Amino acid sequence: MRKITVAPSVLSLDYAHFNEQCKALEKSEAQWCHFDVMDGHFVPNLTFGPDILKGFRKACPTLFMDVHLMIEDPEMFISRFHAAGADLISFHVEAVKDKAKIHELIHKIHELGLQAGLVIKPKTDAHVLDEFLEEIDLVLIMSVEPGFGGQSFMEDQLDKVRYLRRIIDEKQISCVIEIDGGINDVTAKKAIEAGVDVLVAGSYVFKGDIEENVRKLLP
Repeated sequence: MRKITVAPSVLSLDYAHFNEQCKALEKSEAQWCHFDVMDGHFVPNLTFGPDILKGFRKACPTLFMDVHLMIEDPEMFISRFHAAGADLISFHVEAVKDKAKIHELIHKIHELGLQAGLVIKPKTDAHVLDEFLEEIDLVLIMSVEPGFGGQSFMEDQLDKVRYLRRIIDEKQISCVIEIDGGINDVTAKKAIEAGVDVLVAGSYVFKGDIEENVRKLLP
């Protein structure tokens, strides 16, 4: 059976209880921390910069820092998030129109010693990822429109997961599949059945008992 990883999205963390919730994450079965970066242009919201990531790196030293860039110019920030403590940086194919540039940015992330991922929005065809799958470490399928937490799960996005799972398995590629948006104890099961390896969950994890909520997402 595939290893399933939970990556709580700190977009939904209660910042009035930052230290308490970070300690709960550390004690939970979560292995990753999902860090959403929004610039107010690529998506209609603003979130965190590199300095905030440094704070999470100190507060959650055992967690793998999964940085998701929802920004118009990912190249500008790759080095800065590397310096701040990222372990993996993923960026949107929709933000980089030139395929050669996508290859270049993947190479740049790897040169820094980080894992590299690509992300697609719900309206983007999964086939755009085909030529990159053997280069990247992760593909992230958005199961909501990126930009805001708390949206409902778009179940039709699981067709993309099934397609990618088949290609990855047939070609024996090491790339993992991550899903983000509307993940709870019910939708997590559907995502895992479709072929997901990494579950990003925000609102569901941080409302109530964090350790218990993480446990409920695992098979």
